[in-house]
Amino acid sequence: MEEIKKKKEIFLDLSDTEKTARVCKALSSETRLEILKKLVEKAMTISELADTFYMPMSSMCLHIKTLKEADLISVIPKPGLRGSQKLCGIKAANINFDVFSHIDNTSQKPPAYIYMPVGHYSACQVHPPCGIASSMAYLYQEDTPYGFYSPNHTDASLLWLTKGFLEYQFPNFALTQGTPSLVEFSFEICSEAPGYNNNWPSDITLEINHIPVTTFMTKGDYGGRKGIYNPSWWSESNTQFGEYKRFGITPEGCYMNEKKVSSHTLNSLGMLTGYCFTFTLKVSETNQHIGGMNLFGKHFGDYNQDIIMKVEYHD
Repeated sequence: MEEIKKKKEIFLDLSDTEKTARVCKALSSETRLEILKKLVEKAMTISELADTFYMPMSSMCLHIKTLKEADLISVIPKPGLRGSQKLCGIKAANINFDVFSHIDNTSQKPPAYIYMPVGHYSACQVHPPCGIASSMAYLYQEDTPYGFYSPNHTDASLLWLTKGFLEYQFPNFALTQGTPSLVEFSFEICSEAPGYNNNWPSDITLEINHIPVTTFMTKGDYGGRKGIYNPSWWSESNTQFGEYKRFGITPEGCYMNEKKVSSHTLNSLGMLTGYCFTFTLKVSETNQHIGGMNLFGKHFGDYNQDIIMKVEYHD
């Protein structure tokens, strides 16, 4: 009983239909319910779960991703003889769904979303080895920056480089339509090594309006199993998936995956001035680990998305 008390409770209502739908989707599969039942007994790696359910790793990864996105389980790296594995454990003990509670919150402004395809950068600087690919094919020959300047670069779903940056222009209209309580960017990213290397650290700097806000480390260029959303033509000897990052800006400061990394705010970063602001991911020569980066779009990796900006508002 003491162990159950340590688990979180999930509260659902109709004011946040996105979260409610995410949890309901996770619980709508008998297979995922059986997975939860196993994880109640003990924590297991994804490969152990795949063996238990006689299921391909790619299918099990998709189930685990759905449960993790619903915040029902935790997934943490576990060192092993064959590289790092993902250990899964139960995170939530109770789920409460109040159908009527949203009636008292009808005046709250719903979140705004801006979806930025990874190929829609406004500026870049790229040093080879590098490359750019759409969901259908390579957009140019590998290890030359020319493809990054081709008109077809807007079709990109995966970009990789050794040093340099990718800069995006986001409109700030959503920031002016209320009082933002949170502006959050989410994206999938990893290091860039020859082929892939699960132990290949890289320091990546995130800038807003050319102001360095934080430098975070990706631990590897991940492979060894197929990325959940990778197209069939993509070779298994290449990079497969990345780390999911959430960078948020609140009135109190900036946070990377909920850890405070800066005291900058929307005002100090100049995000409310003019019509847009820049969002830049950079591998700099001055960083300690110059391990490159892979930036994943909607049709690659483990997360079916490009770069997403979410704006939440005060009541």
